[in-house]
Amino acid sequence: MEQNIVGQRLRVLREKAKLSQAKLVLAVGDIKQPVYARYELGDIMPSYSVLVKIADYFDVSTDYLLGRTENPHGKYFGESALSQETKMDDFIEMCFEPNTAANAKLKEVLKKMLEEQK
Repeated sequence: MEQNIVGQRLRVLREKAKLSQAKLVLAVGDIKQPVYARYELGDIMPSYSVLVKIADYFDVSTDYLLGRTENPHGKYFGESALSQETKMDDFIEMCFEPNTAANAKLKEVLKKMLEEQK
């Protein structure tokens, strides 16, 4: 196992998400950017609580971050976009009475927002 596997995996996940270190630490919280930079460099290891927060943020297992497995094992990791859209539709249906104007409008707006993010 490589000595800095944690730092390498953190950097790869962050770069795949197209995030700067500053944006990631704001999203995760409880981390300062210079400290996070040292995680990626392998100078220091994240604490257990920080490791869990980062794993939750990227939807990967802590075993993946620690290099104990090559499979990220996240709940939604690798899930198809269609499956995610179905879950969003189910969520929207719970928000308003089905087949109402408010439900249809919410569905339209949320789908448009999701498309803009892609």
